[in-house]
Amino acid sequence: MLNIGIAGGTGSGKTTVVHQIMNELPQTEVGIIHQDAYYKDNSHLSYDERSLINFDHPRAIDFDLLVSHLRELKAGRNIEQPVYSFVTHNRTDDTIVTHPRKVMIVEGILILASPELRELCDVKVYVHADSDERLIRRLKRDIAERGRDMEEVLNRYQTTLKPMHQQFIEPTKAFADIIIPNDKYNTVAIDVVRAVINQRIS
Repeated sequence: MLNIGIAGGTGSGKTTVVHQIMNELPQTEVGIIHQDAYYKDNSHLSYDERSLINFDHPRAIDFDLLVSHLRELKAGRNIEQPVYSFVTHNRTDDTIVTHPRKVMIVEGILILASPELRELCDVKVYVHADSDERLIRRLKRDIAERGRDMEEVLNRYQTTLKPMHQQFIEPTKAFADIIIPNDKYNTVAIDVVRAVINQRIS
């Protein structure tokens, strides 16, 4: 199994890159794991306490579970991915059964922040986007999809997202094998990633 880690700041366009890579590959041979599904279980906290958690800090992620799940898949066994709710700031009771594939894409802002996870990634990709562009995308997404208001999103960006990006996410660019600029010129980088995958699964 070929593991591809795709990291980058919030709103950098990771999801777009994932789709671009997956679009030309056989669906049956490529799977995806989202880091967002692996936020720690916070059932022991009240809703108000959970809403204060810094979800952009590496300690918010259950890296142990994510790493063990990747190892299970590599060993040819199914896993049950957790399902996380951004509304309740907690895991739900649901899980998603995920089968081993020839290629597994692991996507999230902090994917390259864990040494164990980096070790399991055969190809490490960092999606780079200008900070203004990332903020605009984050604003649009959080207001449209997560029911947040503009003041709340901007406040969170200034107090949490920006400092966490500078401290934990941007430095992981140094671990990337491929850096993809998320603009109209990224087609060559996408083709390189696809070529690596095709070589491995053909």
